[in-house]
Amino acid sequence: MNSVTLSRTIDAPPAVVRESMTRIERFMRASGFNDVTVDGETVRVANEVGITTIDLTLELVDRPEVDLAYEQRDGIFEEMRTTYAVAPAPDGSEVEATTEFTLDVAIVGDVLDSTIIERQQRTELAAQFDWLEDVCSE
Repeated sequence: MNSVTLSRTIDAPPAVVRESMTRIERFMRASGFNDVTVDGETVRVANEVGITTIDLTLELVDRPEVDLAYEQRDGIFEEMRTTYAVAPAPDGSEVEATTEFTLDVAIVGDVLDSTIIERQQRTELAAQFDWLEDVCSE
């Protein structure tokens, strides 16, 4: 399984950061997805990556050890999950995001590989952290 982890200190208390992350549509849209639809615990996202469009159906899941988690239910991955953990830090909150994924080679083939997905995931997580910095400072 491939894994991408990013962390950043956000200049806001953990409760403020967690509250901001519950605005799921805006939080997911901040990652740069071209389309985001939230229906209860189901989140549908679409994004252009390279020469293809990736459509994913995600489900928000309860993971007691983290503050936000979702898993792919339909899409290009054999399996994929992303978690976000928020912890107090001297300058506010430390947010750590981890995405673990296994590509479904039958679907992806020669169009995408794990290197492209890892680079895209880092870009998306960094954009979400940028959004958290902006929204938590308002």
